[in-house]
Amino acid sequence: MLSEKMNKSLNDQFNAELYSAYLYLSMAAYFEDTNLPGFANWMKVQVQEEQFHASKFYNYINERGGKVKLAQIDAPPADWKSALDIFEATLSHEQKVTGLINDLMFAARDERDNAAEIFLQWFVAEQVEEEDNAGTLLGQLKLVKDNPHALFMIDRELGQRVFTPPVKGE
Repeated sequence: MLSEKMNKSLNDQFNAELYSAYLYLSMAAYFEDTNLPGFANWMKVQVQEEQFHASKFYNYINERGGKVKLAQIDAPPADWKSALDIFEATLSHEQKVTGLINDLMFAARDERDNAAEIFLQWFVAEQVEEEDNAGTLLGQLKLVKDNPHALFMIDRELGQRVFTPPVKGE
């Protein structure tokens, strides 16, 4: 059974994951509007990943006898200056999420909730990957600066990304 504190903390993260999906969907819409379908695809895969993360929290809260509480999701930004601007925001957002996951891990330790700590380990590892992916793309965009040919090459590559849900146990 989840403590009241852990139930609230896990619900907060559940809703943060939904906000992340909403944010990335807004970014995908920006890329669609600017005729960069590969970048839009990359962001739509991010949406699927964040929805998957939210589902993991939803299921875990229920499995532990907690109560899922949906909260209002704030509207994400809708306008950016460039792909570079978006990936700076993406990396910053992923770093914020990493901090939230770390705080959850500390809360689980404080509550002596070993099951929650084990559950959260997957997210700790996931955030390393999320920050690396966003940071790599940000670095590439900084390298190409305003070169439209290079931007289109990156766009074409990002169009190949697909969402592959992890197998149970990962």
